Amino acid sequence: MGTVTMNTPSSIDFQDPQDTVTCASPRLQIRNVNLQFNTPGGGSFTALGDVSLDVPDQQFAVIVGPSGCGKSSLLYLTAGLNEPTGGEIRVGGARITSPGADRGMVFQGYTLFPWLTVRQNIEFGLKRRNMPAAQRREVVDHYLAEVNLLGFADNFPKQLSGGMMQRVAIARALANDPQILLMDEPFGALDSQTRHQMQRLLLRVWEHSKKTVVFVTHDIDEAILLGDRVFVMGAKPGRIRKVLDIPLERPRHVGVEMEPEFIALKREILDLLHDEIGDEPDNE
Repeated sequence: MGTVTMNTPSSIDFQDPQDTVTCASPRLQIRNVNLQFNTPGGGSFTALGDVSLDVPDQQFAVIVGPSGCGKSSLLYLTAGLNEPTGGEIRVGGARITSPGADRGMVFQGYTLFPWLTVRQNIEFGLKRRNMPAAQRREVVDHYLAEVNLLGFADNFPKQLSGGMMQRVAIARALANDPQILLMDEPFGALDSQTRHQMQRLLLRVWEHSKKTVVFVTHDIDEAILLGDRVFVMGAKPGRIRKVLDIPLERPRHVGVEMEPEFIALKREILDLLHDEIGDEPDNE
């Protein structure tokens, strides 16, 4: 099947048209972002402190860090599901103020509509855009093939395994042709074997689509296997401690985790995260 080309109509873009500018690269710009929450005692808690990063077009970027470092919060800010206390985030040059069709989101939990079939779930956004039925079918068939679910188009989510449901969620996000795909630990709830299968599938799909991806995980092996660049975060407050370029050749082959370069990168990230854990006070 040939490449499917889709244009996002302005009717579903929730961004302010006056705030949209022509942008080359980077695709994602995060500048001096802070996020604070009020505490019950009348004080405040700083979840993110002065976070800045760039993600070029077509890059697979991974954010890894300890629990509570704010990596998912940063992703939610990029999705427009929350607002930063300070700083700004831009995708494709447009300042993020709310959710929009330029960003696709895949969550850790299974977020499919249970009353819709696999095909209906994937085409949900396309129907909202009033895409003609014949074109919708072409787009959906393309992504069903990409995630190896052509034979399950008429199944309902309850008839699928966890891995299959996440494949549907990935297909649904990509079918809307977003500028950037945001993934919040999408394989975290899967067993080890299924997780490895999903990682390989995602790499293959990404090789075909070349979408800009920001992928959040706490799994170091996963971060190195998937990423072109890994942003290692620290906590209290959440911040970028180090940015690592991943020089491993693509496509990544089975067994790359055993290569000396992979092991050296894993050791470096482990040392950074160990420092973070060691900085925490002992409250036991």
